[in-house]
Amino acid sequence: MGNSCLQLSGFLISFLGWLGVVIAISTNDWVIMCKYGLNTCKKMDELEAKGPWAECVISTGLYHCFSRSQILDLPAYIQTTRALMIAGSILGLPAVAMVLMSMPCINFGNEPQGSKNKRTVLGGVLILIVALCAMVSTVWFPIGAHQEHGLMSFGFSLYTGWFGSIFCLLGGCILTCCSSDSSSPRSYQDNNRFYYSKQGAGNPPAAPSTNHAKSAHV
Repeated sequence: MGNSCLQLSGFLISFLGWLGVVIAISTNDWVIMCKYGLNTCKKMDELEAKGPWAECVISTGLYHCFSRSQILDLPAYIQTTRALMIAGSILGLPAVAMVLMSMPCINFGNEPQGSKNKRTVLGGVLILIVALCAMVSTVWFPIGAHQEHGLMSFGFSLYTGWFGSIFCLLGGCILTCCSSDSSSPRSYQDNNRFYYSKQGAGNPPAAPSTNHAKSAHV
């Protein structure tokens, strides 16, 4: 029961973390850049929100974005962020599906519990890879933006990516460490116990019959 609760908790935490990673890569409010004060930049239309896919100009009543489509001209930190976040988003889908199919309430025929535990551990490892990709991206991107422009503050998308990576790390650790293959030795011991009890229950009646035969012979 305790193992099932940990597995369910790890699945929910990992799923929320993966959603956070997907939301982060789908939006562009990663960093807010400005060389002057906030009000001054809004009046001069120089307040910018920058993400992996576009740069947006923010002012009073205006939110205009233009995409960064020239891949070869992009800095290395933007290209790396795109690659890692896309890889993490894609890996998260089979990882969540594998953990979901390993839940105790889902059975595929007479599948042993050991196969479910191995699938859960594999899904947990994939979720840890998702967390690693998201962590590297969300740390490297603001550092690169700060070196390229004047960084003013972090945006909503960056916070979402941080929370998503932390949740994926926590959920992956729970799934990987707490899904031990403990059911197989227990079932083996139960089978041996049943075998010995069956043998023990069958042996005692044989002794009186042998003694009775000897007394009859005498």
